[in-house]
Amino acid sequence: MSVIEKAIAAIPPVDEALSERAQQRLDSLTKPRGSLGRLEEFARLYTAMRGDVQARIRNKNVVVFAADHGVVDEGVSAYPKDVTYQMVLNFLNGGAGINVISRHVDARVTVVDIGVDHDFGDVPGLVVRKVARGTSNMARGPAMDRGVALKAMEVGCELAYELIEQGADIFGVGEMGIGNTTASSAITSVITGRPAREVTGRGTGIDDGSFLTKVRIIEKAIETNRPDPRDAMDVLSKVGGLEIAGIAGLIIGAASRRIPVVLDGFISTVGGLAAYELDRKVRQYLFAAHRSVEIGHAVALERMGLSPFVDLNLRLGEGTGAAIGMDLIDLGLKIMNEMATFDEAGVSDREE
Repeated sequence: MSVIEKAIAAIPPVDEALSERAQQRLDSLTKPRGSLGRLEEFARLYTAMRGDVQARIRNKNVVVFAADHGVVDEGVSAYPKDVTYQMVLNFLNGGAGINVISRHVDARVTVVDIGVDHDFGDVPGLVVRKVARGTSNMARGPAMDRGVALKAMEVGCELAYELIEQGADIFGVGEMGIGNTTASSAITSVITGRPAREVTGRGTGIDDGSFLTKVRIIEKAIETNRPDPRDAMDVLSKVGGLEIAGIAGLIIGAASRRIPVVLDGFISTVGGLAAYELDRKVRQYLFAAHRSVEIGHAVALERMGLSPFVDLNLRLGEGTGAAIGMDLIDLGLKIMNEMATFDEAGVSDREE
């Protein structure tokens, strides 16, 4: 069995009995029942996922996978490919949006070179797990071999294990890769059967002409490669990205160890979608932080039956929304564990 097959086989069901115990605790707190809405839901679900009624969040970790995409050669992005490696350096220097938000919510940022077409050398803080120097141009052939896609997933899975050993008890997933909304739209179109135009947005802010080009290139990539919608690995390899595969692998690895993963926007959610299509059990360990401006995001979330926490009109990526989502889950847990019960506070509960 491969690393991924073993991890999938090890994914346990969530503990519904613990979910019920958490709900009983929430209902005993000094508030009308259910009055803190989804914050209560987050606490209940996290407890069930971890399989521990005493579960707390002590080590938030946002993992940002970075990789390049050959399809950029087709003019699908407003930014040049070099921005991928330049932004990786920005992450490491603490100057990006994800760094600011992660500092605010007390989360660690782990930056992973899984497929950047650049030699970083010895850069402090960078986790180098380069599987390839980006993907090939999917408009002209497969983005990568099936074996390469599997290797990228294994990198993500094994990294999840390493970070869990270091104490991570919740993950947020983010990405950096110029051209990756094109790959994500192609994956979403194939898996859901929706036309490319219905799942394709403007990414980094392309104009009308570039948008039409982007849709045409996605359609061409799907027609050229004919990925099998019933085979998530085939879809990932033919029209996917290395960072997307890495995210899928991390999600599977985390689920096998009962560690929840908070999805960010469109690209990271498509990584979740790929993992979900490989095995539906991973959905039990997923949270959707927000609804992105990218139109394909809602389609991918709907496919998995996930309801996003908030809609803040975000479209940056990097894991920014996931960091916000982790903080909301943490808040829900603190409410459940630190708020007084009616008995403790000497407050009369409602009459039944």
